[in-house]
Amino acid sequence: MADSATSASRPAGAPPTIRDVAEMAGVATSTVSRALSNPGRVNRVTRERIEEAAAALNYVPSSQARGLSSGRTNAIAVLVPDVTNPFYFDIIRGTQNQLKAAGYTQLLVDTEESAEMEADTLRKMQRTADGFILAASRLTDAQLADAASSQAIVAINRSSANAPAVVIDTPGAVVQALEHLSSLGHSKICFVGGPASSWSNATRWKTFEEASQERGLTTFRVGPFAPKTTSGAAAADAAARTGATACIVFNDLIAIGMLQRLRERGIRVPEDMSIVGCDDIFGADFCNPPLTTISSPIEQAGRVAVSMLLAQLDPLQAASTRRLAVMPTHLTVRASTGPVA
Repeated sequence: MADSATSASRPAGAPPTIRDVAEMAGVATSTVSRALSNPGRVNRVTRERIEEAAAALNYVPSSQARGLSSGRTNAIAVLVPDVTNPFYFDIIRGTQNQLKAAGYTQLLVDTEESAEMEADTLRKMQRTADGFILAASRLTDAQLADAASSQAIVAINRSSANAPAVVIDTPGAVVQALEHLSSLGHSKICFVGGPASSWSNATRWKTFEEASQERGLTTFRVGPFAPKTTSGAAAADAAARTGATACIVFNDLIAIGMLQRLRERGIRVPEDMSIVGCDDIFGADFCNPPLTTISSPIEQAGRVAVSMLLAQLDPLQAASTRRLAVMPTHLTVRASTGPVA
């Protein structure tokens, strides 16, 4: 709730202004503007204080208020392949917080790992949403280009020349993982692939293959596997047959399922096989053993995607909208990797 000083400075019944938000948050109006339109330029503590003030006052940015009379819905659709996958929890949280602060409503759609459902949702929601954020889109390049030609779209973890994108640099961390495993004496390493339609899976495999050749490593590839823990048993069996002493796995869910299956088979991790996951989801640090994995600022990726999308919707910013943002990653080493036996 606004404090008395802020409330008193505004005529009764008048909508809150950016100055009211600034007064409540104890910052300059320019800082409020940056926090709501370009969150990466404001430190996290200040940004969150501003977002809380904006939410408490029910502040609607002037550009969004104008949308109410221009046919806009002030709603943004966020499409994810699997709403139960913990990887998307932080993306959803990041997009929702940023959209709320900017005066938008978030519409969440689970496309069930289906490119057909994703494309159908984009068609059906053209009049329902002002724009779309596509997390790990399963669309083909042609489908994505077609959608981006007629709608405001930002893709997360899917690079395309035809739509602005926020890319999490997991391929860079794959190189870190290979260097880590190589330093532990592993020379036979298996790549456990995710969905065949996943752009990020393809880019990780390409990086894995090239970096392994440069280091003289023997490599194997198994998959594709659905990005779920239930895929872990089949993935573990396939990896064990290759004779590899270490695996880099498409995501943490498959990796956690592999840990369970390897334990059932009496294959010790990391003594007999080292496992590296990807995403550092909730639970990766307290599975058995705690999972070595690729970590990234997933929530921040959601926030940046919203800023890029809202810039497309603003006539004053659309021409200068950023086309690509790359989020850094790093390898978090835990107990699932160790020296080769």
